[in-house]
Amino acid sequence: MWVILSLLGIFIVGAGSVAYYIWNGLQPTAAGETKRIEIAKGMSAIKVSDLLEEQGIIRNSFIFKYYLKLNDQGARFQAGQYDLNPGMEHDAIIAKLNAGDTVQAETIHFTIPEGFTVLQIADKLAEQDLIDKAKFLDLAASQTAWGDAEAVRQIPDNAELHQRLEGYLFPETYEMKVGSTEEDIIKRMTSELDRKLGELSEDWTDELETKKLTLHELLTIASLIEREVVADEERALVAGVIYNRIAEGMPLQIDATVQYLLDKPKERLMEKDLQIESPYNTYKINGLPPGPIASPSIASIEAALNPEPSEYFYYVTKKDGTQTHLFAKTYQEHLRNIDKSNETAG
Repeated sequence: MWVILSLLGIFIVGAGSVAYYIWNGLQPTAAGETKRIEIAKGMSAIKVSDLLEEQGIIRNSFIFKYYLKLNDQGARFQAGQYDLNPGMEHDAIIAKLNAGDTVQAETIHFTIPEGFTVLQIADKLAEQDLIDKAKFLDLAASQTAWGDAEAVRQIPDNAELHQRLEGYLFPETYEMKVGSTEEDIIKRMTSELDRKLGELSEDWTDELETKKLTLHELLTIASLIEREVVADEERALVAGVIYNRIAEGMPLQIDATVQYLLDKPKERLMEKDLQIESPYNTYKINGLPPGPIASPSIASIEAALNPEPSEYFYYVTKKDGTQTHLFAKTYQEHLRNIDKSNETAG
């Protein structure tokens, strides 16, 4: 009887100790200052439990793991940074991690205007102290794949390209985390181009094949439109002129391609400027330059895809302040339009 009573006493004490161990492990920790905890993407519930104990949010990770398993929890924890307080109930911690109630990261905002060049983009971001300009330009010139971005994979390996990523950094207003690197920013902008192209009509790639154009050539045409046209209603018409001249084997003679070669754009090009030897000078070459001369808007990309048919081969900017154009079928008509434009100069 004495042996039985002894064993029973040992069992009761042991069971009580285990029960106390479990009960104590499930109790909240002492209240304290808020801790910022980062749950990494793909982190298992086991590792999350260990992290919570290390940070003093829970008492016992071993008990917490089994509590999660018993309640079928832990599989839906979301990655991110969380503000958690010592003293929180376990169910409150679990609910917060399941809901993804993360700390909102501080963000930066910047806007890249349509028609900006890589150099202008670098200058603007540097002025806002968001990048190191030299590092940004070095990265933009590199053969980096830029993550999952697809359009940039179409850039040809051409030593004549003035800026490799010209035309591939989409002009948009961006919001990114504070501390984003030059590489992060370029990845975001090249990915945005993919997203915008995905919003085009479903058959846009078929249209490219019909026109026997590459994506790179499409973006090049779109960039010419972007730098030449202000009025939206004229984009498709100017696109048509570009296609007409290419079809006839005529030089495009687009001033914007010459401006692209200059350190600083001029209000008015001189005859000597038009004689600059460059594969981008469309006064000296036939067909398209090696690549885009700026970042085109989606409106210019759509115009390049869907040019307005016409018999026009020439256009000149009106000097009446409207920033619209006079179009002509023949060179003689074009000369008359130039005279008309000069007459309207204020």
